[in-house]
Amino acid sequence: MPRSWISRYDPGVPATADYPEWTVPDLLRRSASRFPDSPALSFYGTTLSFRELNELTTRCAFGLRRLGVRAGDRVALMLPNIPQAVIAYYGVLKAGAVVAPMNPLSVEREIQSQLMDAGSETIVALDLLYPRIQAVRERAGLPKRIIVTSLRDFLPTAKRLLYPIKAWWAKRWIVVEKSPPVYGFLELLDAAFPGMDVGDSPLPLLEPDSLAQIQYTGGTTGSPKGVMLTHRNVLVSALQGRMWCSNFREGQEVFLGAVPLFHCYGLSTCQNLAVATGSHIVLLPRFHAGEVVKAIQKHRVTIMSGVPMMFSMITDVAKARRHDLRSIRVCLCGASPLPAEVQQEFERLSGVTISEGYGLTEAGPTTHCNPIQGTHPRGSMGLPFPDTDARIVDLETGRRDVPIGEAGELIVRGPQVMRGYWNKEAETQAVLREGWLYTGDIVRRDEQGFFFFMDRKKDVIKPWGETVYPREVEDILFQHPAVHEAAVVGIPDRHYGEAVKAFVVPAQGACVTERDLIEHCRKSLARFKVPAVIEFRTELPRTIIGKVLRRALRDESGAPVVDASPSRKAM
Repeated sequence: MPRSWISRYDPGVPATADYPEWTVPDLLRRSASRFPDSPALSFYGTTLSFRELNELTTRCAFGLRRLGVRAGDRVALMLPNIPQAVIAYYGVLKAGAVVAPMNPLSVEREIQSQLMDAGSETIVALDLLYPRIQAVRERAGLPKRIIVTSLRDFLPTAKRLLYPIKAWWAKRWIVVEKSPPVYGFLELLDAAFPGMDVGDSPLPLLEPDSLAQIQYTGGTTGSPKGVMLTHRNVLVSALQGRMWCSNFREGQEVFLGAVPLFHCYGLSTCQNLAVATGSHIVLLPRFHAGEVVKAIQKHRVTIMSGVPMMFSMITDVAKARRHDLRSIRVCLCGASPLPAEVQQEFERLSGVTISEGYGLTEAGPTTHCNPIQGTHPRGSMGLPFPDTDARIVDLETGRRDVPIGEAGELIVRGPQVMRGYWNKEAETQAVLREGWLYTGDIVRRDEQGFFFFMDRKKDVIKPWGETVYPREVEDILFQHPAVHEAAVVGIPDRHYGEAVKAFVVPAQGACVTERDLIEHCRKSLARFKVPAVIEFRTELPRTIIGKVLRRALRDESGAPVVDASPSRKAM
């Protein structure tokens, strides 16, 4: 099919490429060969070179195999953005096993569900999380092996000595007894090669089409599913990101490692892209806006991937403290739509244009991005990546292409698209049809080839038999100066099927009423799109990367309303 959008690519960005027959660990091996002494990771004063990182990951691989991990085994990683997360990721893959990243904020029920679903007998986790994991093991029998590590393990000597005092003061000090089935991460690395050089013993031979990751979806629209990504999927996704930035300086860029690396977005646009290009990652285990702006200024960060909430909070801190953000050359935003006012303010402070993108876990994750250097229309989610096809099809059958400018479901295909869902054949067949991934997202395309996200297919509201896209209503609410955040969902209505409900977080110090916002919406929206109910909140429920959990808001608002007609509300 013709890819008309290619003409809008930045100069130097190819329409297609020949991808090497490598596996994911080859990205690290290659950078260790090309940039052995260049910094790979920085963590509060500790810096690891690419040579050191490559050796540590090989030691990790041998340590895992000595514990009994074999090719194809699933190893769960429950770690924040610390050096051990990167070491364990590549170590697991070098051992021939499959990485199953897990959110460190997961509760016992979620941990048990993911371990049981993936069949993960081994987990590498932060010691602070051990009580939850141990409780699951006692109840479910998994995991059989628990490898624990501490935030202090890779700190400089002085900070490592002070860590117990700070941790005790913060009531976060946990002592974990290291005896089977519990092992220490540092001991695992130290015991991997008794009297042996790292290059003396072979590791399993990997194939590009073998499974690399089981990446669980966020569960924002239902129960989480394990997305199967092959080495080829993961490698292609990283190399597509490299190609998209035609002025990339390999071996010189500095990445901000603040977006969670256990999430597919962070793994692809930060960790794997940086490792593939010999770039430096400044790791931050949690997002704290004040710490982030200091890190950007201190390390002269050049590439940043983030989510709208991060950009909003960084902007507020940078304005207040006058930090310099102008070292940033490339800025990527994903996970959810970026409000125009947040984008404009951040760009004014940093001098760099945010390139908003689009993706989903099932596509490894990125399929679209706005040009890094060229211009793009406001609100665009970008152009399809090289070697990526995209169509917009009708919502009823999913087979007919809709005309340019009309809304429909986005379907994509490309070498980064998943193999399928782990142990879920029916769900796989529902979204992978004739080589196309049905995203469940409603988008439109303009004459220039730029795509625009409208909403999740499952989030569309149907009041009076009409169609309402929540994002359209949210955009109007955002235009009111008293609105800081807004989320719109459909709620049951006895008369009209569904009604529009808005959840609003007011701007700090602002005074606004439900009537004020309904009148504001009436000026710009058709009557059936105007919220029937507005609920004020101090915050909205979010995923770890900042995406609003509309499902949670719908669940809270499940009771039918008697009469939510906007024509009779607040008259």
